[in-house]
Amino acid sequence: MDVRAQRCPRTVRDRAGRRTLALVDTGLGAPARVARPGEPIGPDELRLATRNHGMPLEALRYDVTPPGLHYVLVHYDIPYVEPGGWRLTVDGAVRRPVALTAAELRARPRRTLRVTLECAGNGRARLEPRPVSQPWLDEAVGTADWTGTPLAALLRDVGLPDGAHTVVFTGADHGTERGVEQDYQRALPLVEAMRPEVLLADTMNGAPLPPQHGFPLRLVVPGWYGMAHVKWLREITVLTGEFDGFQNAVAYRLKDRAEDAGEPVTRIRPRALLAPPGYPDFMSRIRVVAPGSHLLSGRAWSGTGPVVRVLFSAGGDWTDAELGPVAGHWAWREFRVPWWAEPGSYQLSVRAIDATGRAQPVEPPWNVQGMANNMAQRVPVVVPPGGGHGAP
Repeated sequence: MDVRAQRCPRTVRDRAGRRTLALVDTGLGAPARVARPGEPIGPDELRLATRNHGMPLEALRYDVTPPGLHYVLVHYDIPYVEPGGWRLTVDGAVRRPVALTAAELRARPRRTLRVTLECAGNGRARLEPRPVSQPWLDEAVGTADWTGTPLAALLRDVGLPDGAHTVVFTGADHGTERGVEQDYQRALPLVEAMRPEVLLADTMNGAPLPPQHGFPLRLVVPGWYGMAHVKWLREITVLTGEFDGFQNAVAYRLKDRAEDAGEPVTRIRPRALLAPPGYPDFMSRIRVVAPGSHLLSGRAWSGTGPVVRVLFSAGGDWTDAELGPVAGHWAWREFRVPWWAEPGSYQLSVRAIDATGRAQPVEPPWNVQGMANNMAQRVPVVVPPGGGHGAP
């Protein structure tokens, strides 16, 4: 690992309680990089992979993902938050700053939404050359029923000045990334923060948030990749200008070269995933499927419009799958497709198209951080000539 001492900004408070930046020496600062040709996944990436986990693809058969199967990405640590002393502070360019307890938030109007979340790095490990980071394949996704209070009403209550422009969300997760010591912070343009479906959620699938999913409060921004859904939320700050924090200005950017500014990652690109048929080989995860008729199924979603079409291929032409009912504007949609399996080896694949016409590409869209790679899924399958015990 390339380790070099750097002085980096850290948010602190002065005697008047105002936030300011101080420079501290971390002794760390390995820049983001792309793996060398043939370089295997290394110990750093394995450490990330053991802390984070994807959703087993067999869980695509659930309309709502059980919390323990829902994907998890933790940037730094899962913070321990003492419920009795916790407050949500709303300040900055507002007329009436507040600090709300959990009970006060629960007393506000509440709403439940079914929302599919996907990590912006989903598919990174399939890129060549591979950006070195959390090595996701296809499983960084999940769908839950989130309950909480709408953010827009709270922002209206604290009073927004005419010049309000950006809303910053600060979590309790604290660490160092590429030499920058920071609390995890993300910002939304005010117009996005004021969407009626953006929630301050304290409940997942009818139960209090589990620690790994942001207890006691998290942000839910339907349609956006997971980096926007700040967990362990403790502060909301309204700005009259842009936010230049690390997670907005440096991380989560679509760019072809490290030195480019790039474009920010925002809405989820269309994606379809097939629930794995048959049974797996332990190491390779290649599926073994009995010959004959099978009804395959999966889920498809998009953050830029509902999915209106899913295409299926077993290595030849693309055919249309049958779509199930819409489960909500921001939730994945079930699809089914019949397949007659003859003995042989296959690579099953599915692609989604949303209402805006955006289609999943067959080949991966490469970028230096490995963000938003929504290439079509490929599922290797073997159909043995003698049958076997495979089931759809």
